Amino acid sequence: MAMSWADLRFLYDRGTGLFRRGLTSLHTRGLRASWQRVLKQFHRVPAAQRLALYLPEPAPFAPFSVPYNDAPVASIVIPVYNQFAHTLTCLRALAAHPPQATIEIIVVDDGSSDETEAALRQIDGLHYHRRAQNGGFIAACNDGAALARGGYVVFLNNDTVPQPGWLDALLATFDEHPNTGLVGAQLIYPDGRLQEAGGLVWQDGSADKIGRLRSTTEPEFDYVRRVHYCSGAAITIPRHLFESIGGFDTRYAPAFYEDTELGMRVRAAGLHALCQPLAKVVHVEGVTTGTDTRRGIKAYQVRNQQTFRERWATTLAAHPGHGSPSHGLTDHLHGHTVLIIDALTPQPDRDSGSLRLINLMRLLREENAHVVFLPTDRAHSGTYTRALQQIGVEAWSAPGANSPPAWLRDHGARFDTIVVCRHYVMREWLPLLRKYAPQAKVVFDTVDLHYLRERRGAELARDPALARAAERTRALELEIIAKADATLVVSEVERTLLAQDAPQAQVDILSNLHRIQGHGLPFERRRDLVFVGGFRHPPNVDAVRWFVGEAFPLIRAQLPDVRFHCIGSDTPAEIAALAAQPGVEIHGHVPDLAPYMDGARIALAPLRYGAGVKGKINLSMAHGQPVVATSCAVEGMHLRDGEDVLVADEAAGFAEAVVRLYRDPTLWQRLADNGLRNVERHFSLDAGRDVVRRVLLDRN
Repeated sequence: MAMSWADLRFLYDRGTGLFRRGLTSLHTRGLRASWQRVLKQFHRVPAAQRLALYLPEPAPFAPFSVPYNDAPVASIVIPVYNQFAHTLTCLRALAAHPPQATIEIIVVDDGSSDETEAALRQIDGLHYHRRAQNGGFIAACNDGAALARGGYVVFLNNDTVPQPGWLDALLATFDEHPNTGLVGAQLIYPDGRLQEAGGLVWQDGSADKIGRLRSTTEPEFDYVRRVHYCSGAAITIPRHLFESIGGFDTRYAPAFYEDTELGMRVRAAGLHALCQPLAKVVHVEGVTTGTDTRRGIKAYQVRNQQTFRERWATTLAAHPGHGSPSHGLTDHLHGHTVLIIDALTPQPDRDSGSLRLINLMRLLREENAHVVFLPTDRAHSGTYTRALQQIGVEAWSAPGANSPPAWLRDHGARFDTIVVCRHYVMREWLPLLRKYAPQAKVVFDTVDLHYLRERRGAELARDPALARAAERTRALELEIIAKADATLVVSEVERTLLAQDAPQAQVDILSNLHRIQGHGLPFERRRDLVFVGGFRHPPNVDAVRWFVGEAFPLIRAQLPDVRFHCIGSDTPAEIAALAAQPGVEIHGHVPDLAPYMDGARIALAPLRYGAGVKGKINLSMAHGQPVVATSCAVEGMHLRDGEDVLVADEAAGFAEAVVRLYRDPTLWQRLADNGLRNVERHFSLDAGRDVVRRVLLDRN
């Protein structure tokens, strides 16, 4: 096919434009940063890693309806100027997959001369507003916001295709992340590659799209991330906030840098701008404004950058400069950057150690720290990894997380503090951490003292081989404690032991961390007994076998209808076989424990050996569920027998305590109330806040 003059002009303009931008980049960014930008253009995302997209089938216009509510939670404002085909596709996508939230859709027509007006007036439920004269993107958006009735204003370009669930994900972010002022969607190219996971502003006021041309699932772009701003193609902001900060700034009229300015104003107000990766919106970049900064409306981008740079000069001094390392470019938006390394991704519905670690991450986030998590198996653990990403944790996995030395070479300089869980993990990683992150404070989180638990297990079993293994573990743990900058234990019992075994070490208590759930059902509406504990933990296997074999028959003799619910992942055959006993129900893993915490009358902790603080006790008490336990189980938990918990170590005494509590509503209520207070005082996030601030964040 012969090339037209228009084709040749396009190629000429594109080539000369790239050349001019290259020279400008060399001047402003330097050779290294400019070369990185060139390489980014040639980065290829394999087809298998590109997002599968919903795109409405093209069809001639016919009247249809869009979602509408008289009392909308959110008002979607779509500014348009011609380009009716794109507007139609956007509205069809909104109609095909309406959000759960109530909405209204406001289309602001900035003087279109095509079929836009005639067609849009035929769409049922659509609020169509035509401006008297063309004023540009900023004027159209501000007019639309003035018409909005929802608590949130959602600005959406007409050259977008919102993907199913996008708006509900944006709105949920405000509930999950306090002090959020603006949330943007992850913008996607029509070919499934990432266009933007939020925006970055350099020291010179120039702006970049974070993650451009990469895969949407790469770890550094796939979490709820603080950013400098989000492109106005798909952003959500509380309406009262938008009004209070003056809307889109008209000094940037007709367009460009108004969204960057908005993000800066939101952050100047003490709030956060976030990018939500679950909100995905396809954006056909440059449809309405083009891409050539030498002519047309796009030329305002150059002018407005100068205006923006002069206005925010003081703030921009703290932003990264061109040539900065490519990772961690928004770390400065947090007060501290903390790396946490553990053997596996935490699974809080399976074991108490995981719940403690998740809540530690939440606590660090509350304290304005940025949390990076790396499991040593480098596996993406599905919903568990995604749960971390949704609380704002930068959770890494393969293939993004390559070999530990290579990953630390790239990221080590980012971290102020590194927390390593478990002695066998710390032993492997410590040399690498000292080499690649020498500036970081390295904290050893014992989770529990393994050698204490193993020693007690050996004593109960009267097994010399187990005793020798416990001493080997002791030597390894004490060696790691001596090399760490600080060590965390979960109870005063363990700190006292280390005062003897490792007197030179800095040892602090960071116990289990729980969010208070409050009272569940009242006494008269509860029934049965419950045990919760993962069976990869040997003390739990021993505890259930002992209870079912020796104590439960005594309980059933007096309470013949009572049932024992045993909940825990990785159930071995010997535990599964106990279901043959009358009244015993072996459930295995249960994703949602709340019905058992809120509905069972008594929780049991019949542990005969172990170490640390027992999460199963904290979990039940946080739900207002009284507990019967052994003295080993309540060690270091600040609990009083008869006031906060019932304690018995022999089978007959344990059974008697269960029966008494099961029948006595007054005693039951006293233990329920006092247990809740105990968790709040000793095991809540607030209880651990001082240690986190002092040890992990160096705030004295």
